[in-house]
Amino acid sequence: MSASSPKPKKEQLVTNTPSEATGKRQETAKNRRVERQRSYERNRRQWMITKIVASVLSVAVIGGIVYAVVDKSRESSSTDIPEGVKSYTYAGGQHDDNYNAWTETPPVGGTHNNTWQQCGYYAAPIVTGMGVHSMEHGAVWITYSRDLPQDEIDKLKAIAEGQDFILVSPFDGLPTPIVVTSWNHQMQLQTYDEAKIDQFIKVFKNNPTYTPEYGATCATGSTATMS
Repeated sequence: MSASSPKPKKEQLVTNTPSEATGKRQETAKNRRVERQRSYERNRRQWMITKIVASVLSVAVIGGIVYAVVDKSRESSSTDIPEGVKSYTYAGGQHDDNYNAWTETPPVGGTHNNTWQQCGYYAAPIVTGMGVHSMEHGAVWITYSRDLPQDEIDKLKAIAEGQDFILVSPFDGLPTPIVVTSWNHQMQLQTYDEAKIDQFIKVFKNNPTYTPEYGATCATGSTATMS
């Protein structure tokens, strides 16, 4: 009697129970929500970065525009001649130690001494022709009456001590208590006016346009005074 071959086993079908199927759907839905949230956060971060960069660039651009406008304004103001300045047309290069016939008081140019006055503050009058020569080198010469209030004298002195190419000294016979002069330009003041004096200096001091001997020094020269 032949042995009978074994009967093949039936494959068991794996089926999910309703509860398992529901669980998987919920898990899938949860994963989708998590991914959507992550995507939202990524997009939100990117949007925030873009917004910050745009804001920084906007501030930089606005700052550049403001700086350019302010710088242009400063540039323009540096060439604005103060109100009340009179202009003259004296030529440079004329030297005569004995000359003493200037028209203006103090002189605004013309013939002058061979030696120039060293720039700075002087408590006594200086040789007029030497002061004129200093202006030929680019100096602004601020002259004042001897009876000017001391506090105003101190302010003028501070100007001379605070920068180069400034000459300050008393001068007898001035038309006004303070007279500010550079070569071919003069401004008369009844009292100390910081804004006008500063602007005059800004425009005319050692300016190549107005200085006959631009590039010459005012840091050396005579320091003599007349009592």
